[in-house]
Amino acid sequence: MEVLSTNHAHGGTQGVYSHQSATTGTDMTFSVFVPDHAPGAKLPVLWFLSGLTCTHANVTEKGEFRAACAAHGIIFVAPDTSPRGDDVADDGDYDFGKGAGFYVDATQAPWAKHFRMRSYIEQELPALIGAEFPADLARQGITGHSMGGHGALTIGLRNPGTFRSVSAFAPIVSPLNCPWGERALTGYLGADQAAWREYDACALIEDGARLPALLVDQGEADNFLHEQLKTGLLVMACRKAGIPATIRMQPGYDHSYYFISSFLAEHVAWHAARLNG
Repeated sequence: MEVLSTNHAHGGTQGVYSHQSATTGTDMTFSVFVPDHAPGAKLPVLWFLSGLTCTHANVTEKGEFRAACAAHGIIFVAPDTSPRGDDVADDGDYDFGKGAGFYVDATQAPWAKHFRMRSYIEQELPALIGAEFPADLARQGITGHSMGGHGALTIGLRNPGTFRSVSAFAPIVSPLNCPWGERALTGYLGADQAAWREYDACALIEDGARLPALLVDQGEADNFLHEQLKTGLLVMACRKAGIPATIRMQPGYDHSYYFISSFLAEHVAWHAARLNG
């Protein structure tokens, strides 16, 4: 692991790091905020998965999470959204390829060689975080925005024994039923939609996956709400499955980091109540 930068902020250390990933076959960059803590202490971890076109830097620079993480003693990890490099396949569009990994393990050429973000987030990067930082991997939560909200929901639903708490901001709740999802899952996984279900939060819930609780914030002024995000499908899925879900429609808020930064501290506190309890 290479240290790219460290800065002291809000009673903690904000770092940016890189490493050679065996999972993606590329260099991967991520950021970690570690609150000041007693020697030998192990702290819970909150993962933030970012959306289309983003890197680790978007939430790191705009998220306004550090004060809350320091107050609650939470390590905050922000990975990249896809593999990158000159030999990594791309098609030049913002919603597919580099910057748009969709947190899947691709099975279709040429994407399968590098686009293995599911395994990277579920296995490789947590192992690195546990080895290099004072992280208690028995206490992990996960959240994310848009495509990253999709990632947080699906990873949390598939790994209930790993993640004690799951939340999301403006998530793509059903890639099976929106243009972004149809494009990405067809390209990465092929045309058989049966293979898509493990990457669709509503389908996972329909197929029996459960969460003890869920927090979602969605802006009512989000221009992607009706065509791409379709929050109502998640409301119905949780209601039918009996999942205690707090899904808040926030008047006036759009899809941007102005929205995320307005509520991210509340999400940190919500996770902390479940990770520190």
